[in-house]
Amino acid sequence: MKRPGYQYILTFLSILPLLPYTGCKNGDIPKMEISVEVIDSIAPERKKKRKWTGVDIQLKKELEYDQYTLDDEYPYRDTTRHFQWEKIKEKIAQIENAVADGGNWGVLSNYKNQNGEAATITGFVRDEYKRVSDQFGVERYQSAPLYAASDEGELQRYGRDGWLVKIPDSDSTEMVRVQGVSFEGEYLVPNRYLQVWGDTIRIDKVVVVDVTHQHISLLEKRDDTWYILSMNPATTGMHKPPHAQETPTGIFAIQEKKEKMYYVRDGTSQIAGYAPYASRFTNGAYLHGVPVQLPRKSIIEYSVSLGTTPRSHMCVRNASSHSKFIYDRTTVKESVVVVID
Repeated sequence: MKRPGYQYILTFLSILPLLPYTGCKNGDIPKMEISVEVIDSIAPERKKKRKWTGVDIQLKKELEYDQYTLDDEYPYRDTTRHFQWEKIKEKIAQIENAVADGGNWGVLSNYKNQNGEAATITGFVRDEYKRVSDQFGVERYQSAPLYAASDEGELQRYGRDGWLVKIPDSDSTEMVRVQGVSFEGEYLVPNRYLQVWGDTIRIDKVVVVDVTHQHISLLEKRDDTWYILSMNPATTGMHKPPHAQETPTGIFAIQEKKEKMYYVRDGTSQIAGYAPYASRFTNGAYLHGVPVQLPRKSIIEYSVSLGTTPRSHMCVRNASSHSKFIYDRTTVKESVVVVID
């Protein structure tokens, strides 16, 4: 029968030089005095998996898209703006930890309420857009209902379309247990609001949008380094009820792509134009190029409004050629959008 601690033989060997011994004569091998308890007390420390933090993330600038490039810090009107690399590294560390943990990935999904409107949460509020929201400010519209893990009947919050989760149980039932990657906590969600992406996900591309400084960057991981491929001006969503909404902060999956994303005039169903090279990450929010209003048909490359103040309808506008660069470089299931403030 194996004695406790034998499984830690590598740990034992690694500490041999540090342990007391009784001495030796005539070239005999020293006698080592060590108990199983000593081995067992050391092994748990060796077994712990250290979590990534921002200081572990290595960034290197290697621009592959070099038009309209911004400096790390640059003047804007009577102030300065800058890229928040330290905050970005913390977000990438969060993603690295989720990838290192392995497991089955999923994405919350309810674009245009296509999977049904979520139930009304207790204690809801109506925001300035006249929509039901939870205590975290997440609207019911286009969201997934998240129920208490211990009680399927208690709706606790709404989950944004595009939020990443892990699925610890392989059994597929009406209510699926999920662990948040884009958010904290463990909940139950009806399976119709969940896209299951499997256990082979390796996220190696991150698009970072800064709603405070109004810029965008694309980073790609190769080996142990995250390379900064672009640093460009952008325009995010503005708070202007009843139609225009701010771009929400958080970590979102790129869920689909459209070479042309057609949009309608506010309050109507009439097509007003299109946005080129659009990548959707949450609700109706896309990364896209400069909008083209009908009757014009040709792509507009740049707008002087980029990098100034929020003015879109939740989407993130950038130069059309940069939007194509992101569109071509990123892939569904391997790329995320990180929105910071």
